Amino acid sequence: MTGQLSHKINSVLERWLPEQRLFLKSDTETRYIRLRPATQLVALVGSGLFVAWAIIASAVLFLGMISAGTAREQVRLANQMFEDRLVAMSNDRDARSAEAQSAQTRFNLALDQVSQMQARLLASEDRRRELETGIDVIQKTLRRTIKERDEARSQLVEVSAQLQSESGSVQTDDSRHQDMQATLAVLSSALADTATERDQMAIATAEAQEQAAASELDLRLMEERNDAIFDQLEQAVTVSMEPLDKMFKSVGLNPDSVLAQVRRGYSGQGGPLTPISLSTKSDPSGLGSTEEARANGILSSLDRMNMYRIASGKIPVAMPLKTSFRFTSGFGGRNDPLGRGLRRHEGVDLAGAYGSPIYATAEGTVVFAGWESGYGQLLRIRHDFGLETRYGHLARIRVNVGDKVSRGDRIGDMGSTGRSTGTHLHYEVRVDGTAKNPMTFLKAARNVF
Repeated sequence: MTGQLSHKINSVLERWLPEQRLFLKSDTETRYIRLRPATQLVALVGSGLFVAWAIIASAVLFLGMISAGTAREQVRLANQMFEDRLVAMSNDRDARSAEAQSAQTRFNLALDQVSQMQARLLASEDRRRELETGIDVIQKTLRRTIKERDEARSQLVEVSAQLQSESGSVQTDDSRHQDMQATLAVLSSALADTATERDQMAIATAEAQEQAAASELDLRLMEERNDAIFDQLEQAVTVSMEPLDKMFKSVGLNPDSVLAQVRRGYSGQGGPLTPISLSTKSDPSGLGSTEEARANGILSSLDRMNMYRIASGKIPVAMPLKTSFRFTSGFGGRNDPLGRGLRRHEGVDLAGAYGSPIYATAEGTVVFAGWESGYGQLLRIRHDFGLETRYGHLARIRVNVGDKVSRGDRIGDMGSTGRSTGTHLHYEVRVDGTAKNPMTFLKAARNVF
């Protein structure tokens, strides 16, 4: 039954697929293989199915490659844009730092000019007071001389009257006459000397008044210049203080409490004590009160800026990497790279070359340096104001627990230890133990440093 069915099928197919024979010849004999129509059909169908499967698989693979290439290109463009933004932020930070240094230099020069002008002003004031004292002495001497002249004249009149009453004439006796003539000569010479001294005193008084007027003009011009310099200094201090206030507020720190903590840590005093010698000079011009108050206000603002400068070195606002890197993962929720669902990411991932130097982002103390689950080789640095930074997946740790580090100190090398899919740095910032977005701190210092 099966042979008849096979014969019928081969008979039907023979019209399209005639029987073929494949001869195999050797040195001693010749053999052949007979390919019946059914066998040829099975071979053709199998070959067609294989070709169709190859075409479909190639098309699917090609479409997958196109889709994957488009996604990678989009990721590459996004990473390139982020790297360009980081480079721009770094350049802007460097420009702001240069501007701050230039403003500090200009401020120091202006402060030196104020000190020099203040010294000249005090010297001019002392000279004016000396001139006024000289004028008073000259006037007193002139009044005393005039009084003595008037008294001499009165005595001459009294003597003449007495002689007239006693002898009836001042010419009765030669000796008296000669004495009177001598007395008159002495009085006339004294009066002439007094008149000459009076004229000299008058000239000296006029010159002193002119010098006093010139001193007053110089004093007024100096006051105007001092006002202009103080205005510039106050404006410069105000402009410099505003971005610092904004930086600390943007990272969630209270500027007043931060400055109070810095002031407590930098308040050392001491030294031998000696008696105080107080000056007895007065300040009749009243310049000291106004200018001294403004100068003290500027010095107070400068002290606050200095406290800000110290505090800014203790908060992590610098980049932990100075070599080329790529931002691969942000702060917050994300899909686990090992395929374990949605997880919280408490830092940022920065991918770079293996062994890239890692730098401290702020001044602080190393409190942990070793292996920790998930982080691999981990480094923790404690900073002031309740701040802490973490550097994970390191290939090498270059500091020890208890070491004091400053911003920019090299503390380790980039690696891929712990729970990691590739070489990168896991960087965290924590405030009182709570993880915060590190980009907030990096952006806060963008317009300051």
